[in-house]
Amino acid sequence: MTDLLTLGETMVSVRTARPMRLGGDAQLSIAGSESNVAIGVARLGHDVTWLSALGNDEPGRLIERTLRAENVRTRIRFSDDAFTGFIAFDQPSHDITRVSYHRRSSAASTLTPDETTAAVTTTAPTLLHVTGITPALSDTARAATLAAIRTASAAGTRVSLDVNYRARLWTRPEAATALRELLPHVHTVFASDDELDLLTDAEDPVADLLRSVDTVVVTAGGKGAWSHTKGAESIDAPAPEVHTIHSPALPVTVVDSIGAGDAFVSGYLSATLDNLTPDARLTRATTSGAFCVTAYGDWESLPTRQDLTLLTHTQGTALR
Repeated sequence: MTDLLTLGETMVSVRTARPMRLGGDAQLSIAGSESNVAIGVARLGHDVTWLSALGNDEPGRLIERTLRAENVRTRIRFSDDAFTGFIAFDQPSHDITRVSYHRRSSAASTLTPDETTAAVTTTAPTLLHVTGITPALSDTARAATLAAIRTASAAGTRVSLDVNYRARLWTRPEAATALRELLPHVHTVFASDDELDLLTDAEDPVADLLRSVDTVVVTAGGKGAWSHTKGAESIDAPAPEVHTIHSPALPVTVVDSIGAGDAFVSGYLSATLDNLTPDARLTRATTSGAFCVTAYGDWESLPTRQDLTLLTHTQGTALR
């Protein structure tokens, strides 16, 4: 058994601190929403498994080695017929990050329902986490995602979905069709305000979503996050009562916001595995997100369990 199973595409990342066209030094690492979450949850002390397909190439081996070094169990199919994708980050301005993807027809886009179903059955996870990125990669990846959550839900595994809309991968109508297909099997939804309309056309999207899911977590960057859960229902009421909790963002100096959403999710899922209260889940989530934005990289600054209290110190403090 594993605490958390997640699946999706991870790419090799190349990052420069100025416009890439100018050349110069670059940092080589890895990046992928689901693997970011996997690393974050593993650093917080949980047993985590990540499933994907990679090219049988050196970039794929880098991804495997990095995840294993972060104590993430891997279930990887290495493909001789497809490549490992990569992503490039550069900075045309000190506070703007530009992203370029090179992932079309990558190995991860060939994930199959048989692979994801087998992973869920074999690992028997407590939680399954998916994002809206994986079903956008290809028709087979969409089917693989749906098969995974159907299998997990049928087995009593709690399923979380992070919308993570990527306009370069598909249109909003395409995303809405695919994501709404997943909702009947999902327990927790993570979304930003501008992603809720992908999940429902209702005037009150949160209340409508709570008809089928248990928790809707809405993130708003520097404004913090809100957790919405279903309260008491009444025959006379048009919708269930909604209980809402807000957690403000921690006051830290933002260096790089890339990966902050994944860090937030990793903290929330860790707290869920620890059976913490809804308030405490949001607190750990916002703390993990705050750690992420204080340094460059998708996952490198994610906290360990021992790190979680560090942000209670005044910035600039030297711990001796």
